[in-house]
Amino acid sequence: MVTNVTNFSRSGLYDWMAQRVSAVVLAAYFLFLLGYLVANPGVTYADWHGLFSQNWMRIFSLLAMLSIAVHAWVGMWTITTDYLTHMALGKWATGVRFLVQAFCGMAMFVLFVWGVQILWGI
Repeated sequence: MVTNVTNFSRSGLYDWMAQRVSAVVLAAYFLFLLGYLVANPGVTYADWHGLFSQNWMRIFSLLAMLSIAVHAWVGMWTITTDYLTHMALGKWATGVRFLVQAFCGMAMFVLFVWGVQILWGI
């Protein structure tokens, strides 16, 4: 049996809802950027910089990055618990699953912090 570590004792509904909400945020962000590019053909660096220097756009981008991290974590946790099982890997399944999840979690954290540094110019 696999323990549920993504939601710290909450039901699977929480993971389902987190993935759906994060998908809606990512879709809104993508559609906004697509609309901006269609409405402003031939965007220059100055235009792009002007858009991303506004606080509302930075906050929207930060929300999108957080949504990517949540969406990816729930997805990777689901994949690793579905496919890295005792039947597939034998007695090493728990250790391998932990290492893969730890690597994915660390990578997501590093990329999120890097994105914050880029957005806010820290």
